[in-house]
Amino acid sequence: MSRLRNILAGATALVALALPAAAQTNVKIGILSDMSSLYTDLAGAGSVIAARMAVEDFGAAAKGIKVDFVSADHQNKPDVGSNVARQWIDVDKVDVIVDVPNSGVALAVNEVVKEKNKVFLVSGAASSALTGTACSPNTAHWTYDTWALANGTGSAIVKTGGDTWFFLTADYAFGHQLEADTSAVVTKMGGKVVGTVRHPLNSNDFSSFLLQAQSSKAKIIGLANAGGDTVNSIKQAAEFGIVRSGQNLAGLLVFLTDVHALGLETAQGLIMTEAFYWDQNEASRAFAKRFSAADKGIHPTMVHAGVYSSVLHYLKAVAALKNAADGKAVVEKMKATPTDDVLFGKGELRKDGRKIHDMYLFEVKKPSESKAPWDYYKLRATIPAAQAFRPLADGKCPIAGG
Repeated sequence: MSRLRNILAGATALVALALPAAAQTNVKIGILSDMSSLYTDLAGAGSVIAARMAVEDFGAAAKGIKVDFVSADHQNKPDVGSNVARQWIDVDKVDVIVDVPNSGVALAVNEVVKEKNKVFLVSGAASSALTGTACSPNTAHWTYDTWALANGTGSAIVKTGGDTWFFLTADYAFGHQLEADTSAVVTKMGGKVVGTVRHPLNSNDFSSFLLQAQSSKAKIIGLANAGGDTVNSIKQAAEFGIVRSGQNLAGLLVFLTDVHALGLETAQGLIMTEAFYWDQNEASRAFAKRFSAADKGIHPTMVHAGVYSSVLHYLKAVAALKNAADGKAVVEKMKATPTDDVLFGKGELRKDGRKIHDMYLFEVKKPSESKAPWDYYKLRATIPAAQAFRPLADGKCPIAGG
């Protein structure tokens, strides 16, 4: 009996050797973010955590996909970002670049990824040019954009009487686009833009800019900036007594981490448009619990949620193709497959690369309304997916056949 078992074992081993090994798909994900400056809290290390959570929840290993990660700080400099992207693709064999919370950097990386035929999943950058004049068959713009922000927050404020605007704008691609998109909404609805001033990225002193805004007598001071710049401008506006004197601030891009940094006493009443809030439902709360445990108690922003969702959908396409090498083919598969995940629900990746889903108009709670840590928002309105983003025909996407 023992001899028979040995013969059978040997035969089994020979058969195993004769069969081809199960094919394995290798994927390398590069998270390119702001790891040290004004956008680090809203993206940064949290975006790495979110990408890893997506790989874990997808069950990549069980599906024959081996995933490796690299990450880097783009320092909010387009030349640094594009150089990292080239190094990653040419030398480190990165297949997909994720996040990039700076529109100037994202537009530069967008060109590199297109040239190299890899994949770019944008969660942190906002410029609507990424699905317009700079549209690429290799890029998916996932979470939000300047058009959605302008048509959410801008239109809501004009409807309630905020019909004269002065813009305090970050002086780079994102700020310029957000100002332009919001100005278009304001004037279309019968309002008027009375002036604008542009400030350097990552500025500490907003006094001269705020004085210009104050002297304009505009009802609304539109903050076309983000992250640390938004936090600093709101704090300094409070010191100048701008709201007490009758003007109102419109935070055109405000993140959960900005509200946390400001505190509810300062941030209460701010209206903002977002794609995700951690306390929307049981699934988002479960995600936030896991995420915050890995990120020193910090709760996820919509950028983190977008990284998770986009990486998850990317992996679905790679699994279907059993290959990550041809970036354009992967993005085409992503567009052909309806999107569906626990954070954004059902949606689609449009042919211009714009991810379509509901957006939400939130208001920051008063201190007395908050019942727990990070309990900051109350929902004012849901903006249906069909209305949330710029219509495809308006984008003038240059993708062939698009």
